[in-house]
Amino acid sequence: MFVLRSAALYVLAALFEIGGAWLVWQGVRGDGTAGGRGWPWIVAGVAALGAYGFVATLQPDGQFGRVLAAYGGVFVAGSVVWGVVADGYRPDRWDIAGAAVCLVGMALIMFAPRGR
Repeated sequence: MFVLRSAALYVLAALFEIGGAWLVWQGVRGDGTAGGRGWPWIVAGVAALGAYGFVATLQPDGQFGRVLAAYGGVFVAGSVVWGVVADGYRPDRWDIAGAAVCLVGMALIMFAPRGR
């Protein structure tokens, strides 16, 4: 149950953080052809980033450093997936390999057996 809850919270956190950053990006820069989409997008992005900060506190492990370090791997892999879905980005084998390495690192940090 610990692993499933933790994984679900990491996915939710990634949606809020990556989505929030993407909304701010769109608000300021847009798609790069016509400028930004304006303040409503930026405000929505800031709200999503705030929600990310809250969701991160719901992790069952109480060690801030461990939770945030492990989230780094989820963020990297999630960013590649977000790029594919939202922006039509086509990752190459090195992008995919790098994201996989990050997820393995995340699993080691978060779920490795410890002598507690």
